[in-house]
Amino acid sequence: MATRTRNTERREDALSRQRIVDAAVQVLDVAGESGLTFRALAARLRTGAGAIYWHVANKSELLVAATDAVLTGAGAPDVVGAPPAEAIRAVALGVFDAVEAHPWVGTQLSRTPSQRAVLRVFERLGRQVQALGVAADDQFDAASALLNYVLGVTAQNAAQAREAAPGTNRVAFLESLSADLDPDLYPFTRTVAGQLCDHDDRAQFLAGIDLLLAGIAGLVQR
Repeated sequence: MATRTRNTERREDALSRQRIVDAAVQVLDVAGESGLTFRALAARLRTGAGAIYWHVANKSELLVAATDAVLTGAGAPDVVGAPPAEAIRAVALGVFDAVEAHPWVGTQLSRTPSQRAVLRVFERLGRQVQALGVAADDQFDAASALLNYVLGVTAQNAAQAREAAPGTNRVAFLESLSADLDPDLYPFTRTVAGQLCDHDDRAQFLAGIDLLLAGIAGLVQR
């Protein structure tokens, strides 16, 4: 009986929460949120579902932990000594690239904006807003605008990545879409259709950050 207890303890020690979260990230990358079940996770870890429940209460907790694991370093690149505006760009691009690599993260960020991963990104952006010299009364608005832009764009790109059928040619799809637009209803969209079809998502994302930074600079100068 004592031997069986010691063996059980060794198995539980080997099956750590970190191992479970890492395996969950792998499942999510391949199968998405719908494919993340405790049965699939148990099969990958070669254990029983009950052993997983010992470390993680439910799927919601697991999704939050997996999102947190992906973004732990993504929103905190080495920006020591960098100018505040450059540090903000680096934090934003870190999140963008993480969601690009793990599209399911975009859904989780928009679903639970109060989770620790989001608060850490907000904190990193907010510190740089302070470093820019933004007045105390304007800091919350400035940091919130940056955070909402980062979360909104990354979630949108992630949704598009999930919805696109394998092998979809984005340029051909958008060209067809823009050609069908009524010129009376969508005159502006037709004007920028060429950019819509062949733009670089990452470069456009950074251009939006620069527009926000220009607005924040206006707050400092007024």
